[in-house]
Amino acid sequence: MLIIPAIDILEGKVVRLKQGIMEESKSYFDNPLDVAMMFEDFGAKRIHIVDLDGAKYGDTINFDIISKIVTKTDLEVEVGGGIRDFDKLKVYFEIGVNYPIIGTAAVKNREFTVEALEEYPDKIILGFDCKGEYVATDGWYEKSDVTIFDILDYYGKYRPSAIIYTDIERDGMLTGYNVDMLNRVSKHSKQPVIASGGLKGIEDIEAASKIENIFGCIVGKAFYEGKIDLKQAFKFQK
Repeated sequence: MLIIPAIDILEGKVVRLKQGIMEESKSYFDNPLDVAMMFEDFGAKRIHIVDLDGAKYGDTINFDIISKIVTKTDLEVEVGGGIRDFDKLKVYFEIGVNYPIIGTAAVKNREFTVEALEEYPDKIILGFDCKGEYVATDGWYEKSDVTIFDILDYYGKYRPSAIIYTDIERDGMLTGYNVDMLNRVSKHSKQPVIASGGLKGIEDIEAASKIENIFGCIVGKAFYEGKIDLKQAFKFQK
């Protein structure tokens, strides 16, 4: 299982949100590259980057910052936020991003998503941000009528590298994982699942490590608020 530290970028700074609400962001660091290098020093193998501006506006707004992180570290990098067409997808592959994340487009533009998965098998992550069972889109601003289980069934025959399941209602709240939903999603998914949203401490990582088909845990606010020792967390990394 991978322990994947998160870097959410808003207006060039490293921030965390509460329940996906942009207006309730809290800034922690001014330089995302410094944070990425710190995570690498701690022992991270992969980092999870979200371009929050990109997620909101559908563009690669923090592209230059992300490019520096890719070129100046040896980390595997997964990036989400605003990847809704082939131009943006390809430009991330060109700079060396290992796993672009398709989120909103996986719900709203399935034709593009299927074409992308067929062209880049095992190289794309599908990210689903959920309120309960229902998938939200456009930087979490819109709640769809599509359930996570519907969408997993739809993409079950394709080959994404993994599925990220984010519990929006717990994200940034430090309330712990919804273990019941993680179990249901991991059992339903034909692809490995990365858990996101609500992690508050080592106990959540330990719980996730016992769930079959959980491939990784994204660590965000728990680190930034000093609730978790990443070096200790990396002991669960396989």
